[in-house]
Amino acid sequence: MRGEPPGAAGLCAGTVCVAHSHKGPYYLRFNTPGIAFAPVISLLPICAWGFRCMKWSWRMGSLLGVGIYVHWTFLLLIGWYLYMQLSQGASTLEAAQGIGFLFAVFGCVVLHELGHATAARQFGIKTRDITLLPIGGLARLERMPEDPKQELWVALAGPLVNVAIVAVLAPLLWLLPDLRTWGRLPFFGGFSFLGYLTLVNVILVAFNLIPAFPMDGGRVLRALLAWITGDYVRATQAAATIGQGVAILFGLAGLLTGNFMLVFVALFVFLGAQEEARMVQMRSAFRGVPVRQATMTRFHALRPDDPLSVAVTELLAGAQQDFPVVDDGQIVGVLRRGDLLKALAEGRHDALVGDVARRDCTVAEEGEMLDDALRRMRENDCPAVPVVRNGQLVGMISLDNIGELVMIQSALGQARRGR
Repeated sequence: MRGEPPGAAGLCAGTVCVAHSHKGPYYLRFNTPGIAFAPVISLLPICAWGFRCMKWSWRMGSLLGVGIYVHWTFLLLIGWYLYMQLSQGASTLEAAQGIGFLFAVFGCVVLHELGHATAARQFGIKTRDITLLPIGGLARLERMPEDPKQELWVALAGPLVNVAIVAVLAPLLWLLPDLRTWGRLPFFGGFSFLGYLTLVNVILVAFNLIPAFPMDGGRVLRALLAWITGDYVRATQAAATIGQGVAILFGLAGLLTGNFMLVFVALFVFLGAQEEARMVQMRSAFRGVPVRQATMTRFHALRPDDPLSVAVTELLAGAQQDFPVVDDGQIVGVLRRGDLLKALAEGRHDALVGDVARRDCTVAEEGEMLDDALRRMRENDCPAVPVVRNGQLVGMISLDNIGELVMIQSALGQARRGR
């Protein structure tokens, strides 16, 4: 299981439901008791600084080199689904077929996310993992390309996968009449298994292309605006504003219809748009700013053979939360507060700092640009990295220090505007 703190960056989530009933004809509506979920939202978060966005997920395997995880709440969806169908009088066979259909839909969601991952890979962007949630899929990219054409392709790649699925299933249903009746049970409101799956993929395309940034459609909008205006930051702000407007409409619709899942979707879209717009503005503000301006020069370094008790003492004695680990003048890693606490919680009180320290966090040169260092911090899941001058350790940069620099620059900017 994974259990690291969630990232703070843009997230969005949601569900549209394709409803059916034993007692009535097929119909479409938002989720209410007695219906089947059709997860339709593709999530493309750039989790803040690369930290894992979803806690408590199980790895199910990998496809095309991308780890596939299932969040524990997915089990609640299956349990709820079975309960609702059996309570409505569905037979065990019908309920089992419904679960099979649910897995087929989530299979389409995984393919959708792999479409994003494959497109991103063409531009040198890795996909850390894909997580399945009751409300859709989440592909966690290291970053989104700032080239509008590249972002447009990455954003459209997912929906295009669903278009391809429809392009395969629809002709098969037309050419092979037996497929139109295969799997037809009262549970499906008269639709066949493959016919229903085709319809769900159409909905996947349509719903994901709603311009609610940071959903796929919102990213398409941002890419087009950036392409036209040439201003990535303003395009992001405009797309985020529109996305928040759509989120408000989602929320109102959810409140008026009693659909609290849609309210949940609205909340995540609204906050996700706000957070990613803030992150883009921050990256833009740091262009041309050297690392030295955010460097913490009062720090304490640890040795790899120090016991964890030394790290605990230093943690409690000051404000420093992450420590460079140095051996004979060479930087060999970083001990993060989270890793220290995890080791203590596991009972590894006698462990050495070198056994717990991260050794894959790169260093930053004090003269390099801060936005480049931040990009590497995100890619390597490192909230703090050592800063060097001519190979010698001179300080640390951390997310806390960078946040303080942002606040200082903002305050100075307000003072200048007030004159």
